Amino acid sequence: MDPARSTYHHGNLRLALIDAGLQLTRSSGSRGLVLRDVTRAVGVSPNAAYRHFADRESLRGAVASRIQAEMVERMLALEPPATPGMSAARARLTAVGLGYISFALAEPGWFDVAFGSPDAFGAASAASSDTAAVPAPLAFLLDALDGLVESGELAPAARPGAEWPCWSAVHGCALLALHGPLGQQPPELIQAAARRTVDAVITGILA
Repeated sequence: MDPARSTYHHGNLRLALIDAGLQLTRSSGSRGLVLRDVTRAVGVSPNAAYRHFADRESLRGAVASRIQAEMVERMLALEPPATPGMSAARARLTAVGLGYISFALAEPGWFDVAFGSPDAFGAASAASSDTAAVPAPLAFLLDALDGLVESGELAPAARPGAEWPCWSAVHGCALLALHGPLGQQPPELIQAAARRTVDAVITGILA
């Protein structure tokens, strides 16, 4: 049985709709999130979705929130132990950057849903039960930067706003690999470029 239908038959239609949205967007990105297709995948009428989601955008926000949480799980899996010459705090920030790019390359459809539009984070935050919640990848980035301050590697005065150059660098690298000339290069060169981008931006904010 389809996982979304199985979830629905166990009584949680809202979760089933989100699961169906995840399945449909994984290969097609945002364009795959059609409310009628989502409800068909679950086996309910389109009107049934409106009991849980006001419109397509609110469903997209819930799907994006799940995708963002999955990205953080993969970042955590990449996080290496501290090594000679690299503190635990820097290793964590490196994992955030490389994890962001790696996720984009592995899951381009999901990346499009979660990060492909200006309101993606706003929609995901609105879908959270905590209206003040910071989206999971941004929260992880902020925490990693705060860790650099705590370790003494980043001056407190340099901390405000440091998330933006970090995020801009890895997002730009991801887009160049997905839709630009970097994507025409061999995988090992793409990985090397990702690592160089992350190392360069961390070195820059610590300078």
